[in-house]
Amino acid sequence: MGTPTRPPTGVRVYVSDRERRRRIRRRRLVALGAVVAVVVAAAAGARALTGHSGSPSPGSGAAAATAGVTHAPSARPTVHATSSAAPSSAVITVGWVGDTTPGSMYGMPPDGGRALFGSLPPLLRKPDLMIANLEGTYSTAGPSKCGSSTANCYAFQAPPSYAAALAWSGIDLVNMANNHSMDYLARGFSQTQAALRRAGVAFAGPPGTVTLVHVRGLRVAVVGCSPYPWSAPLNDIPAAARLVRRAAAEADIVIVLMHAGAEGAGEIHTPNGSESAFGEDRGDVRAFSHAMIDAGADLVVGSGPHVIRGIERYRDHLIAYSLGNFAGWHNFGLGGNLSLSGLLTIRIDGAGHVLGGRWLSLYVAQPGVPTVDSSDTSAHLVSSLSAADFAHTYRLDSSGYFGAH
Repeated sequence: MGTPTRPPTGVRVYVSDRERRRRIRRRRLVALGAVVAVVVAAAAGARALTGHSGSPSPGSGAAAATAGVTHAPSARPTVHATSSAAPSSAVITVGWVGDTTPGSMYGMPPDGGRALFGSLPPLLRKPDLMIANLEGTYSTAGPSKCGSSTANCYAFQAPPSYAAALAWSGIDLVNMANNHSMDYLARGFSQTQAALRRAGVAFAGPPGTVTLVHVRGLRVAVVGCSPYPWSAPLNDIPAAARLVRRAAAEADIVIVLMHAGAEGAGEIHTPNGSESAFGEDRGDVRAFSHAMIDAGADLVVGSGPHVIRGIERYRDHLIAYSLGNFAGWHNFGLGGNLSLSGLLTIRIDGAGHVLGGRWLSLYVAQPGVPTVDSSDTSAHLVSSLSAADFAHTYRLDSSGYFGAH
């Protein structure tokens, strides 16, 4: 992703590297089309003046040049119109993966952090917009939230240079609305944002902000929410809804990233009502997700429980409550449900209609690196959970593909 450009108050605007390359190619095509139009118009003018005899009459050169200039402006809009689809008919793919920890005291992935992603980068690069939940910081040594006497406290930190591995892998944007973004306090929070900017990776989640990304000519607004004060408020649903309405006014598509819910191998079902973990109120994920859709969100995708949960279809919009662990280096508890993961790819048009997608089954094995699971175990589980927990869902086939209904 690129750095912010001319943002309105509270809205960060990013242009992805992929989108920038597309725009350059599109401008080149427009310019080439204009040149061709000038040449064609000039030739047509010359033929009209000479009566197609091949012998120009006096002054035909000047007249031909004038004809070319006057025809070029009418040709340019035609070229431009054919080079970009109307927002409502344009279709993009959005990818989402779960909890991703770049490194910690438990170990640093080799090769500048690239080893964290194993063999998946070719798959991560396929979606037009690839999003992950970033659990940890890119920061330098300094005080953490865990004092010397704090038990069962986990603070995750990788060198700022490791942020480049995200961009290398194909991840375009990360969610910072979670319980590990402030592991190294305000200094680490700020350093992480700076490292992401240098790496060209966008981020969502700081309080009161909407991140606007340009993807294939569409404006995609992303809002990150969690129960913590350093993010948009998960537990203040009216305030979060106001932020989503503001995002909807700025964009064609609105995505809400939600970090919420109880944690643990047994937390695979999505309950009704509020959830808690470690004495924290982790939100009412159903009420929150429904309210975000009602306020104008087109997709809600979640993380936090460290296990996968079901997918709900609410008012013909998709809510994926959790994709579990994605990638970490010796910092996740793994095995059983904790090792089941997924890469969710969603096709969505400029009007916010979900056109289908795929749940690609992944398995996370030690040291915490995801691989494709050819047995499709997590796709089968998410299908079962979706049917059990929700009145309306998407039907996944045996390979995890699903349509609009």
